[in-house]
Amino acid sequence: MTATLLFSFSPAQAIDLGQFIDPIDGNPDMSQYLSDNAFGFLPIPIVITEPAVGAGLGVAGLFFHETDEEAAARKQAMAGDNSGKYLLPPSVSAIAGAYTGNGSTFIGGGHMGFFDQGRIRYRGAAGLADVTVDYYSLGGVELPKAVGIKTEALAVFQTLKFQVQDKPVFVGVIQRYLDADLSLDGDVLDDQPDSPAGILLQELNDLATREITTSGLGVGVELDLRDNVFTPTQGYYYDFSYVAYRDAIASDIDYDWYRFSGLNYWPLSKQWRLGVRFDSEAVDADERLPPFALPGLDMRGIPAARYQGSHMALLESELTWQMTYRWSVLAFVGAGRVAEALDEIGEADNQVMRGAGFRYNVTRQYGFHMGIDVARGPEESVWYIQAGSAW
Repeated sequence: MTATLLFSFSPAQAIDLGQFIDPIDGNPDMSQYLSDNAFGFLPIPIVITEPAVGAGLGVAGLFFHETDEEAAARKQAMAGDNSGKYLLPPSVSAIAGAYTGNGSTFIGGGHMGFFDQGRIRYRGAAGLADVTVDYYSLGGVELPKAVGIKTEALAVFQTLKFQVQDKPVFVGVIQRYLDADLSLDGDVLDDQPDSPAGILLQELNDLATREITTSGLGVGVELDLRDNVFTPTQGYYYDFSYVAYRDAIASDIDYDWYRFSGLNYWPLSKQWRLGVRFDSEAVDADERLPPFALPGLDMRGIPAARYQGSHMALLESELTWQMTYRWSVLAFVGAGRVAEALDEIGEADNQVMRGAGFRYNVTRQYGFHMGIDVARGPEESVWYIQAGSAW
C-alpha cells in the first residue's frame, strides 16, 4: 500500500520499485527512495480514533530535505547496518488534512528545520481548524454532563533555538498565536438557573460563546541527547518552556504558561529497552481561561480534554522488545493527575492507562518506525496508528 501511494504522488517519470526494497536485508524500506530524492516524500494515512472528536480519516505528507552533502553522506552510511540513524537528521516539512465523525476538520502544515550542522533548530506549524470537543469540567468543577464546544481557529506556533557552544543544550524563543471563535454545540443551560449546576452552566455558556485571541512570546531551553529524533532508542530529552500571553502582543487574556517535560530511553540489553516520560504543565491567570488554554492529560487511552485543570502532571513508562531488526513489540503504562493548584496535585485522583503495540522500521537509514497501539484508559479502550515515537 505504501509503495502504491508513493507511486501515485511521485513525479511523472518512471519509478524504480527497487528503491522500496532494502539492499541489505531485502525487506520493504523507504530509505533509498528518500535518500535518492532531494525532496523525498513519505505519505502517511491518518486514521483518527480520538474519542473526543470521533473516528475520522486524513492524510499527511512528510517531505525530507537534504543538501547534496547530506544526501551523499547518507547514501554512504546505508552500506553499514543501521549506522545512518546517528547522522544529523534531515529537515522535514509536513502537510496534513483530516475530517472526523463529529464534523471536525483540520488542514495545516509545519516544518522542522536543522541548520548550521544542527546548531540551529526551527519548529513551526500553522493551521485552520473547525473542531468540536466534549468537555467534562470547568475550572476544576465537574459538569453535570459533557458539553461540546465548537472552536473555529487559526493557529500559529513557532520555536527557534540555538545550540550553546558545542553542548547538547539549545536555548531560544517561542511564539504562539491562536484566533478562535467559540460556540456551544447545542443548548447547555439548566432548567434551574439559580442552582449551583445552573450557575456553572451559565458561566460556561458565557465563556464558550465568544471570539478570543491568545498571543504569547516566551523562552525555551532543551537538552537533547537522543540517538534519533523520530524513534529514539537511547538517550535523553528534557525541555522547559515558558510563554507569557499579554495584551501588548494582541492577546485578549493575560496569563502565563509553563511546561517541563522529560523523555528517557535506556537500553537494558541488545533486545530490550525502557522508556520513561514525565510531563508537568501549568497556567497562571487572574481570570477564567477558555477550555482550550487549560492543561490536560495527553496520554494514550484518555480522550483529549477529558481531564483538565490549571496544573497537570503525568508519568508514563514503555518497555520495548526488539524481536528483529525490523519488528518490535511494546507494552506501556502510565498515570496522570490534574488540579487547580500545585499543592492539590498530591491529593488528586490518579487517571491510569495501560496498553500494548507493535512497530516496523520503515526507514533503516532514518530510523523511522510505524505501528499500532491499543490503550485502555479509565473509561474506554482506544487504538492509534503511530508514526514515529508516541511521545
